Amino acid sequence: MSDKTSGLLGGRKSRLWALAALVVAGVMFVALRPETTKPEESAKPAAARPALTVGLTSPQTLDWPQVLAANGNIVAWQEAVIGPEIANYRITEIRVQVGDVVKKGQVLARIANDTVASELAEVRAAVAELEASAGEAKANAERARELREKGFYSSQLNTQYQTALHTAQARLAAGQARLQSAQLKLDKTGVLAPDDGVISARTAAVGSLTQSGQELFRLIRGGRLEWRAEVPSADLARVKPGAAAVLTAPGGETVTGVVRAVAPSIDPQTRNGLVYVDLPASPAIRAGMFARGEFELGRAPALTLPQTAIVLREGFATLFRLEGEDRVAQAKVTLGRRKGDRVEVVSGLQAGMRVVESGAGFLADGDAVKIAPDAKP
Repeated sequence: MSDKTSGLLGGRKSRLWALAALVVAGVMFVALRPETTKPEESAKPAAARPALTVGLTSPQTLDWPQVLAANGNIVAWQEAVIGPEIANYRITEIRVQVGDVVKKGQVLARIANDTVASELAEVRAAVAELEASAGEAKANAERARELREKGFYSSQLNTQYQTALHTAQARLAAGQARLQSAQLKLDKTGVLAPDDGVISARTAAVGSLTQSGQELFRLIRGGRLEWRAEVPSADLARVKPGAAAVLTAPGGETVTGVVRAVAPSIDPQTRNGLVYVDLPASPAIRAGMFARGEFELGRAPALTLPQTAIVLREGFATLFRLEGEDRVAQAKVTLGRRKGDRVEVVSGLQAGMRVVESGAGFLADGDAVKIAPDAKP
């Protein structure tokens, strides 16, 4: 009996302890639970976003040139290859370096002339001997003609003297030709500039032996450079000789040239044609440079805005126009030509529209704005 009583008392104590634990947990839950939001607080509206102060502008219609962009290389207008005119002689002197400006006929290099001078002296002596022989033959022929008239010489003998005179004169003429050739050869020991220009390359070296067809110097004739622009075949007919072309050098400088000629053929690989543009002398450009440029094809009106009014978002050009008195609406636009700090808007813009100029980058569609008093168009 006592065992049953102790078992009943033990089970009752366990249930009492469990009930006490549940009560304590409920009290803690109520104590830690956040206060319930009052209905009037939840009904309060969210704070309004403060309006951004912006400046406004209106589109301007300007007369802008129509341009065609192109790329190409800057090369020499004509490049002359200068080499020796006599072979197997040593170079004794170099008088110019790459980049030097030279005049037509200026000596660029000297070739050893002692052997050539000796040959010239020998030929000159031979000519003197032939002149003496020709003089003697002429005197004999004249004497034979006089004696024949007096009947002392036969016609045959007179003919022999005349033949001897002609032979001596022919030998003298050949000797004089050799003398002229030797003199010309001596003159060729000086390598001369064929035209005014700029030395663009030099391979000549003192002590080297000249060879036939050897290149000693390269000369940019007149120092003239040209831009050979590659233009798509579809646009090639729009470019005319005499049109202006504005190049942008790798250093950022601009150079203005004039179209000299348009190639009559198209490259079958690239489908581009070449346009040859004469360039003025400028330290900003060098032969071998790659340059970008634009051809001016005419003028046409353009509806323009400041570049600060255009915002690029998600790959599209957009602007914010003023709707009513204090709201802006976002609109996509298509851009065209650019000049200075202004850009042409081809579509999406109307004349007289009020557009946000300053602060557009911080706006979203439908934002409330505040117009700066001194920024109203």
